[in-house]
Amino acid sequence: MRQVAVPDCGKPHLRCTVHCTAVSSLTDLVRHAAVFQPGDPPRSGVVAFLDPDGESTMTVAEQNGGKVRTQQVAATVVPVNEAVAALARARTGPGVHPATRFWGAVALVALQLVTRGRVLPGVTAGEHDSWRAGPLDTADVQRVRDLADAMPATARAVPLANPASQDDGIRLPDAEPLVRAFLDAVADTMPRSPGAVRATGTAAYAAMKPVKVPHLRGWAEEVSAGLDAGVRLSLRLEVDHLGGNSAGGLAAEFRAVVQVHSLAGPSLVVDAAALWQGGGHNGRHSGGHSGGHSGGHGLGPRARIETTLAVRRAARVWPCLEHLLGNAVPDQLTLSDGDVDDLLAGAADRLAAAGVEVHWPKSLVRGLSARAVIGERDGPPSDLPSFLGGRQLTSFDWQLALGGEPLTAAEMDRLAEAHRPVVRLRDQWVLIDPDLARKARRRDLKALTGLEALSAALTGTAEVDGEQIEAEPTAWLRELRERLTEPADAGPPPGLAATLRDYQLAGLRWLARMTSLGLGGCLADDMGLGKTITLIALHLHRTGTGPTLVVCPASLLGNWEREITRFAPGVPVRRYHGAARTPADEGFVLTTYATMRLDAARLAAHPWGLLVADEAQHVKNPASGTAQALREIPAGARVALTGTPVENNLSELWAILDWTTPGLLGPLSRFRARWAKPVESGDREAADRLARLVGPFLLRRRKSDPGIAPELPPKTETDRPVPLTSEQAGLYEAAVREIMTQIRDAHGMARRGLIVKLLTGLKQICNHPAHYLHESDPRLPGRSGKLELLDELVDTITAEDGAALVFTQYVAMARLLERHLTSRGVSTQLLHGGTPVARREEMVRRFQDGRAPVFLLSLKAAGTGLNLTRADHVIHYDRWWNPAVEDQATDRAYRIGQIRPVQVHRLITEGTIEDRIAGMLAAKRSLAEAVLASGEAAFTELTDADLAALVELR
Repeated sequence: MRQVAVPDCGKPHLRCTVHCTAVSSLTDLVRHAAVFQPGDPPRSGVVAFLDPDGESTMTVAEQNGGKVRTQQVAATVVPVNEAVAALARARTGPGVHPATRFWGAVALVALQLVTRGRVLPGVTAGEHDSWRAGPLDTADVQRVRDLADAMPATARAVPLANPASQDDGIRLPDAEPLVRAFLDAVADTMPRSPGAVRATGTAAYAAMKPVKVPHLRGWAEEVSAGLDAGVRLSLRLEVDHLGGNSAGGLAAEFRAVVQVHSLAGPSLVVDAAALWQGGGHNGRHSGGHSGGHSGGHGLGPRARIETTLAVRRAARVWPCLEHLLGNAVPDQLTLSDGDVDDLLAGAADRLAAAGVEVHWPKSLVRGLSARAVIGERDGPPSDLPSFLGGRQLTSFDWQLALGGEPLTAAEMDRLAEAHRPVVRLRDQWVLIDPDLARKARRRDLKALTGLEALSAALTGTAEVDGEQIEAEPTAWLRELRERLTEPADAGPPPGLAATLRDYQLAGLRWLARMTSLGLGGCLADDMGLGKTITLIALHLHRTGTGPTLVVCPASLLGNWEREITRFAPGVPVRRYHGAARTPADEGFVLTTYATMRLDAARLAAHPWGLLVADEAQHVKNPASGTAQALREIPAGARVALTGTPVENNLSELWAILDWTTPGLLGPLSRFRARWAKPVESGDREAADRLARLVGPFLLRRRKSDPGIAPELPPKTETDRPVPLTSEQAGLYEAAVREIMTQIRDAHGMARRGLIVKLLTGLKQICNHPAHYLHESDPRLPGRSGKLELLDELVDTITAEDGAALVFTQYVAMARLLERHLTSRGVSTQLLHGGTPVARREEMVRRFQDGRAPVFLLSLKAAGTGLNLTRADHVIHYDRWWNPAVEDQATDRAYRIGQIRPVQVHRLITEGTIEDRIAGMLAAKRSLAEAVLASGEAAFTELTDADLAALVELR
């Protein structure tokens, strides 16, 4: 059945013998000609498709042999609101009838007008409520006219019921009014706003059913008064008695003359005075007409009313125009200097936004501009490191220009002393924006430190009175900016017993350039790319500048000592750790973060040429005691080493760079407001500016970058799903049921604590029931799917003479694994946070020598700083919430020196929270890094329903 009946709208359509019908599909109908029949209200209009199979009949006109005759044809009649979408789609489809294609183009224009909010309330001739398309701007009017000119005859083939005269015989509707009627019909079907109920006190304008509202005609006309007028205004500013002395004095009077423009013919412009006189068009009309009932001006019979309403609307934007409304003729207004200042200061822009252009006299020049200039114009400071270290200030001031040519000091003074909105400069009268005059009077801005000036040069902006403005560096500051992006002329230093790879040599040159300027930097290469050897080379390059203090985790002391002895033989190296702690006057001094925190004052009293913070993510919290102690130690230059400069948020990047180069990013609160918040919310422009700012101070290379580490073997990462045992499944469901009940009744910190407890418990159950139950003498085999898979992997790896790193975030689970593997005869060793430094180093040597094929490691204690390239397999027994932390752990094996392919195995229990998190990581890793990086705390704010969906066993 092709058609279904719809309720009768209550008004019969011309020549239509049956009620309107709706169709379930319009795909076939667009092949037939479409005609439009307006209705009252407009939303009751219909589109009739001249379909031979249609169940309606209608009278249409067609031309045959020069004569126009009518005939009855079958048609399918569709309400406008049901036809509009299909028509819009059909305008470009194949096999569409030209008339239907035309109405599709009109439908698209109608939808665009509605989308732009171009709809107005009205009352129809039949006293119904309606929405109509409007106001139309000049471009809209032209589009309507173009459409009307292109209308095929078939598209308006339904003759008028009552021709203008009987002599006319058959008469078709005019094209342009018919197009406007269709626009109104579409507009009337779309916005059924409930807000209209509050405005009118009735259901009018809110419901599809027509409402008789003769009493609202005045309200509708007032709401839309002038908005859909046929005219718009502009102001022509004129100046009389222009003259004065060479010192800039001026005797002048400004007038604003009201001009009236026709929307129908944009070239028609009439002064309001001429409009009220009823005369001609003031010589500004090209191609128009005069005379008749329009008074000869060509603007129509309502021109004066529409002009008065337009002046009233403009006065809401610029109250000065209210004086015009008290005049018999709103033709012109004498302006005070304050009025002109107001126009220059922004009122002209507001008027333009409201459709009222302001035309300034051609005799006055508006070419003044201002720019903020940073840096002394006499040249660079004699001591750049001292300047960048904040011990010198540089100028920051406004530079005004006329036509792009900077003003001299005398001209700036003349501008500053001007008391009227115009001044005589370079033999011409110049309009002065009040804001520019203020800048001329207060041209000297707050002086900047070296780093503040460099920061502004890098980003192109600086802060003035809490506002970011565009700033331009002087020539020497631009040269310094370029110098930061050019490599220093540094080769491998004498005494280095190694051949640097190309990217390592590039890192050395970058560090050499930065430190030579007294600036710091963050070397943020991936783990295993050789940050340590690059720093050793930097120390050798800086020979004679003083000793280098390296602060690192305790687990890395031995690695640093071995690397220095290996690659820089003869360079003294001393551990500042343990009972005997004395600094040295040359070479390297190695200490831990804990020792540095205890001895910060003593270390600060010693002169250091270079201060290095290895694994600098340890000081990502600027409020921590460790970070504050590190800031107390002065040095000739500071370098941070880290593979993860940002783990959770941009404030961590601030903490690192504010230590290496204090003052570069400003105070933390300002950094968060200016950079972190916009960037983390997706502001691409802010991200680009921040990248320009930090780019010279942060060097980041990844193993996957072209040419960085082509000698690295391939790495394969695999998620290994395992089923829960029946015991695990029972424990899992019981834990979810019990703790979710408690969570639903808890609030605040108590609720957050319960969520963390639930997540921790579920992960322990997924590991092994004995882990969750804290069993002292457990039976381990046969109770955990993960443990069974681990046995299979270890058997295969050891049979192939391979070696494996097994990471878990729980020391208790690691001890269970050690017990289990030992009982199976697998040689293992366990490293965790409580392992002494000497013992750690011995365990690393033992594993690298091949004496223990399985190395069990606590993820937090062993995820960084270890070189374990003997391993060709990395097994993550349980998942960490932050994928970057897992990557760092994997990099213990996948690093420079690895010669075998590395396989990464992630053990995941099916249907559990682990499975869900793994899916999130796989589906959108970048989002996971942003959301999950904060660990379990990221889930403490979930709703009960979302949390239940996350932990549900499926």
